[in-house]
Amino acid sequence: MGITGASIGFLLGVAILVIGLPVAAVLAGLGIAGGLAALGPQVINSLGSVIWGVQNENLLTAIPLFILLGEILLRSGLADRMYIGLSAWLARLPGGLLHSNIGGCALFAATCGSSVATAATIGTVALPALEQRGYDRAKSLGSIAAGGTLGILIPPSIAMLIYGSLTNNSVGQLFIAGIIPGILLSGSFMVYIAASDLMRGERVTEKPIALAEKLRRSVDLIPPFIIFGVVMGSLYLGFATPTESAAIGVIIALVLAGIFGRLDGQMLLHCFRQTAVLTGTIILIICGAFILNVTLSLLGIPQKLTQLIASWSIGPTTLFFILVIFYLILGCFLEVLSMQVTTIPIVYPIATAVGIDPIWFGVFIVLMSELAMITPPVGMNLYVVQSIRADGGPISDVIRGIVPYVVIMLLFTILLWYVPGIVLWLPRTMVGG
Repeated sequence: MGITGASIGFLLGVAILVIGLPVAAVLAGLGIAGGLAALGPQVINSLGSVIWGVQNENLLTAIPLFILLGEILLRSGLADRMYIGLSAWLARLPGGLLHSNIGGCALFAATCGSSVATAATIGTVALPALEQRGYDRAKSLGSIAAGGTLGILIPPSIAMLIYGSLTNNSVGQLFIAGIIPGILLSGSFMVYIAASDLMRGERVTEKPIALAEKLRRSVDLIPPFIIFGVVMGSLYLGFATPTESAAIGVIIALVLAGIFGRLDGQMLLHCFRQTAVLTGTIILIICGAFILNVTLSLLGIPQKLTQLIASWSIGPTTLFFILVIFYLILGCFLEVLSMQVTTIPIVYPIATAVGIDPIWFGVFIVLMSELAMITPPVGMNLYVVQSIRADGGPISDVIRGIVPYVVIMLLFTILLWYVPGIVLWLPRTMVGG
């Protein structure tokens, strides 16, 4: 089986995923079928060790811990109070509470790691207030859907954990690499909101809040800042691995939930159940991806593709724009996790072969995944935001609202290509990095 056969298999897999079959089953099925067709029954003998190796991968232990961290903040009420605390400082800017949507998403993303959870959490708190105050519906919905994408760029990020696991890159460096791009992208969203509001004839103005009240509400910003500082600080200074920093974050979240929020047995039971469900789904998909990767490696498909690209004399910049178009199209039909695990093993060797930095490429993959979260018809954040709105309006409102953010994210991705130091400077200063 050569590149032609692998291409047919890839397109077949995408087609099956589009019609809704479970991602893990599709990936494992393609891996087993391709291995049997090309290598015979002996390929089955290697699958047990592959699955065992995935289940015993220490790095992947961080996934349930970061999921649990986000669940604790959500179920304890700390996320809701965080949004209200941010609103006190941001709501008077041009654009009003839309800035609180972006700021709230960015701050929750700094403790969560999930785009869907970020959009759902902030949307549930923000949408009633926005509708009550008469904010433009499309802009309100679009800001929440786009802000939610920050959940997989600003660390900790489950998407970066998966990329690091699939490519054997430092997850600590990937997390640190996402900090500056995450802050700058959040700022870009807020600049757009302010500029758009200033160009409007009529503006929604929030009531001023006394400084004393702002300071009182700022107490609710303490928990996420503490968690982010400890988790990222321990990674940056080399005190902890990603798994250890996630465990520390969970312990601190439990303490802060007891002090500032709600902490009881029922809440914890719900957190543990939801964490188990999400972790099981992700680990199954990763197992399926590794089964497919074994077949691809045994057939030498990544090496053959790399040689083919080299024979075409394609430079890094040309490859970059090809990959942008490729992921934009693919993101319209696949959800993020399936898109990552099916493409990273193939495109990563090609990208590194032409000289693209693997840490920079990880942030690029995450940005392309963010775009997939808000591009129809499969963009998950679109449906998450649509599901929590109370007015029952059409999903076209959400789609209209996210268009400017898609443009901003594309331009931002191009900026990172021409100024890679935005991504790479901070990881290069890490202790032990």
